[in-house]
Amino acid sequence: MNRFVIALLSGVAGLALVSGAQAADLIIDEPAAGVVEVAGGNWDGLYVGAFVGGLGGTFTDDSTSAEWDVSGWLAGVNLGANFTVADGIVLGVVGDVAWSNAENQDGAPLSIDWTGSLRGRLGFDGGSFLPYLTAGLAVAGAEIDGVNETHVGWTVGAGVEFAVAENISVDLLYRYSDYGSVDYGVDDDFSLTAHAVTVGLNFKF
Repeated sequence: MNRFVIALLSGVAGLALVSGAQAADLIIDEPAAGVVEVAGGNWDGLYVGAFVGGLGGTFTDDSTSAEWDVSGWLAGVNLGANFTVADGIVLGVVGDVAWSNAENQDGAPLSIDWTGSLRGRLGFDGGSFLPYLTAGLAVAGAEIDGVNETHVGWTVGAGVEFAVAENISVDLLYRYSDYGSVDYGVDDDFSLTAHAVTVGLNFKF
């Protein structure tokens, strides 16, 4: 994993700890002595959002195992829906698309131009916060030496949303994506994997 992604993960972890402490303060409503009462949140419904973050990827020549790293920023939008299916359990589905400027920092002609995903989510209703796991289909548009191709693969990750207003939440997310291999017409197939850390703002309908 690229060093800038590790730095982003550290920053997100720190922000999550601070936000988590603030969220915990919001969900404790004068409990009886020795008892902590956690109120359920209202996460059900459609939402739309926008996000920014960092992306670090690796192109691998499947024939020679040679690797080239790319890194940069991404910005995108998402649309999703949540459904409470049991006490404290929230299922959801979300799709996103993002623009990226991730490229090789040593001048090699490789880049990731855009990414997208369609994912399921499994979350725990913690009242004003919603930790969750996510997984699903992932796609990416990449370029090698002037040739543009689309990779299709899978992605997994974990995140947490914090309610900051009645219909607004902040979403912190880490994802690992394996975008599979593509023939770029240069005698070798190239596979692509990536790590992404994002922070977003969601607005619930």
